[in-house]
Amino acid sequence: MKPLFRMALALLAATLTWSCSDQEPAAVPAPQELTRDAVGYFCGMTVLDHNGPKGQVFLSDRQQPLWFTSVRDTIAFTRLPGEPKNIAAIYVTDIGRASWDQPEAGTWIDARKAFYVIGSDRIGGMQAPEVVPFATGKDAELFMEQHGGGVYTFGVIPRESILEAAE
Repeated sequence: MKPLFRMALALLAATLTWSCSDQEPAAVPAPQELTRDAVGYFCGMTVLDHNGPKGQVFLSDRQQPLWFTSVRDTIAFTRLPGEPKNIAAIYVTDIGRASWDQPEAGTWIDARKAFYVIGSDRIGGMQAPEVVPFATGKDAELFMEQHGGGVYTFGVIPRESILEAAE
């Protein structure tokens, strides 16, 4: 190899390394635990005052999550055309590990990886049909056997069970 070619190659490698290191992917924020200060994004009510599973959404330009008194509202937020789309993370309560009446700390799961029971006999925190999240398909199936409904994953939740139920 000629010295000039080697120098150009080294310069190119250094430039590529520098460029890539400046564009590291943003860290995914960890879920936060509910406090009395958590207020529902749509309703403006204290989230802890409502039973059933909850949700939180982190936007890439905001450190604090947006809180939701129901999972149905959490997912609706992600699908409504007028809402921000710079979503960094979405967390929901794993009802396979949490109490329906007051979900406990440490029971948050990634909403995009959860299994959901839709059409069950359970009513959520806003006194409307709830989308009930689980970390495992097995827990979702067991819940469905007791409370009815069907099991879905995040990407295939029917629009009418989220947006039309909220109307």
